[in-house]
Amino acid sequence: MENFADLLGANKEYASTFKSQGLTGQAKKGLAIVTCMDSRIDPLHIVGMEAGDAKILRNAGARVTEDVLRTLVLATHLLGVNRVLVMPHTDCRMASGEEHEIHAAILEKSGVDTRGIEIRTVKDQMKALVTDIQRIESYPLLAKNIKVMGAIFSVETGEISPVI
Repeated sequence: MENFADLLGANKEYASTFKSQGLTGQAKKGLAIVTCMDSRIDPLHIVGMEAGDAKILRNAGARVTEDVLRTLVLATHLLGVNRVLVMPHTDCRMASGEEHEIHAAILEKSGVDTRGIEIRTVKDQMKALVTDIQRIESYPLLAKNIKVMGAIFSVETGEISPVI
């Protein structure tokens, strides 16, 4: 527990002013955001929302994986999601090297051979974003009424640039 004492202490402070107990599992604004795990990204505030407004799906590189699609099936059919924003960001490690380079870096740093998993790096972030949008739009199990948009979040300026 001592390795997590800072988190437990911060949680006590958070819980003392907690105001979200009345929220449901529904996305009040009908939005799901697929974004990167990068801690510089505060997805709700970037688009002017707060707790309860949207569903947040995060992974390395903001890629639309099978698990993201599975989660969007649940969100679009059961949790009020009718819009999806796919939002990778600038200065992303997953867009800064080839797949084999990431595996080599992990092996060098930790001695763990990760070549058995797909990291999903991208050379062309814009092309990957368009592909991911198309994956959502063509996935047959999603609700038919959803709208999808892609945008790149700038960690330098805080702005998002929509992809047409």
